[in-house]
Amino acid sequence: MIANYTLYDIMVAPFITRFKALDGILAKLEAHIEQHKLKDETFLNDRLYPDMFPFATQVRIATDMTKGAVARLSGVEVPKFEDNETTVAQLRTRVQTLIAFLGTLNSAQFEGVEDKEVHIKWPSGKEFFFTGLSFVNDSALPQVYFHLTAAYSILRHRGVVIGKADFLGA
Repeated sequence: MIANYTLYDIMVAPFITRFKALDGILAKLEAHIEQHKLKDETFLNDRLYPDMFPFATQVRIATDMTKGAVARLSGVEVPKFEDNETTVAQLRTRVQTLIAFLGTLNSAQFEGVEDKEVHIKWPSGKEFFFTGLSFVNDSALPQVYFHLTAAYSILRHRGVVIGKADFLGA
């Protein structure tokens, strides 16, 4: 434990809050699409800059990083997601499935994993080695928040009426 906290408290509990907030943002996106008679693809394929991933990919990466990180540390199997969402409703289902998975975890599963060896190999072949604590602080949290922020920014840029309170889940 770290100052009476486990990595569950530092990572899983905040992830549940962030992804509940994302589900709320996706609900607002659905309403925006309906109100303005737009197509889901308009948003799912949108990006802030040509070399950035599109919105749907930002959501997929955030959910993948989350489920992989918590599974890796807690010792449970990583849930499989199909990565084939073509509608906002399907993205919401993905996020809700992640929230349900996070809800199956408990603090005891994360006790003593601060020093656990974590090895990450990216698709590019680049490898990273962490302790459990450095993995959470230097990889999992920043990566997930980066992709959630990018997804939020894409929607704000496209005029969806969301604000900081939506992002924070307030």
